Amino acid sequence: MSETSTNTLQYRVDGPDEAPVLVMGPSLGTTWHMWDRQIPELTRDWKVVRFDLPGHGGAPAQPFSSVAELGDRLLATLDEIGVQRFGYAGCSLAGAVGLDLALRAPHRVASLALVATSPRFGTADEFRQRGVIVRTNGLEPMARTAPEQWFTPLFAGAQPAIVDWAVQMVRTTDPGCYVAACEALAVFDVREALGRIGVPALVLVGSEDQVTGPAEARTLVAGIADARLAVVPGASHLAPVEQPAAVTDLLAEHFAGTAPETSGTLTVPPLPASPVPVAVPAPAGEPAEAGRPDPYEQGLGLRREVLGDAHVDQALADDPDGGFQELVTRYAWGEVWSRPGLDRRTRSVVTLTALIAGGHREALADHTRAALRNGLSPEELREIVLHAGVYCGFPAAETALRVVARVVEEETTPPA
Repeated sequence: MSETSTNTLQYRVDGPDEAPVLVMGPSLGTTWHMWDRQIPELTRDWKVVRFDLPGHGGAPAQPFSSVAELGDRLLATLDEIGVQRFGYAGCSLAGAVGLDLALRAPHRVASLALVATSPRFGTADEFRQRGVIVRTNGLEPMARTAPEQWFTPLFAGAQPAIVDWAVQMVRTTDPGCYVAACEALAVFDVREALGRIGVPALVLVGSEDQVTGPAEARTLVAGIADARLAVVPGASHLAPVEQPAAVTDLLAEHFAGTAPETSGTLTVPPLPASPVPVAVPAPAGEPAEAGRPDPYEQGLGLRREVLGDAHVDQALADDPDGGFQELVTRYAWGEVWSRPGLDRRTRSVVTLTALIAGGHREALADHTRAALRNGLSPEELREIVLHAGVYCGFPAAETALRVVARVVEEETTPPA
């Protein structure tokens, strides 16, 4: 057994060196210890490599910007320890990594076990909202609600020590890494790509999982050609912890027939980026400048990231012919907000100041939410209003302060 930390991902190795390799990844907020109950059985036939997410379990707090970047760090870690081809089991966020690797590096992945995983985790707005709550309140709200998200009430009531362990795992996670993971999940979506996954996949889900439940699992099974579904009775999101024997048996059975070769040289092609931007032709009447991609699609994506899907969907629905919203999306977001000269935080400051000066209360509320998502704190928002009052007038600032206070309370109040 070895335990170490690298500049890539913190990992632990158990089992015989000559055995085929099984890589196991944890869910957001947990550590490699969520797989402890599976290790004695699996290490009879496998060399098991478990990894921690950045900022989890004492791992270096190096946030990642996307699921693909996390997958790249995992492959770099495996390269360092001489692992080329492997079986892979991942829970929730780590399951997303497994999907990404099966799409971008199928030559490395021999088989998959996707536990409590979805090709699209909720909505982007939900995860960005979670990031705002953590930036404002720290991880205590997430720690407090983790047991009800991860375990059935019966299990939580009977196993207080495990519940306490779960709460402590979340409390000791680096907040910045947690927020970065939320941002990565907000944009993760491989629903249209599932048909390209060509490795055998076990899709495993707890029957009582309210986070990524049986419906999401069936989406994976329907999309992946060689996939089978296993529903674990009496288990919620962390089925490997709640029903360890059942999960271990299912994993052992699945991976028994899909062991990768442990010898030989593997030629590794360059890993493609994910996702690959595609230039979309301009709608009729709005030709893109020659040699330059149309900014509409980039603007729409950025607008959704900053203002949220719900806001953008409503704005588009309120403009039946689409002309005005197309103009806003293409020029305000595709041409201006996407320029590299200012970061999003700074653009939020400028936008809020302009909206205060103009007395645009509804837009001010929308962009206050956006500013929180862009990393501005409630204290910084109040300072912006105070500063704007000197130059824009105190009546405008007084109105703005009420708007900002209301939005901050709505956006940063943890769930009950």
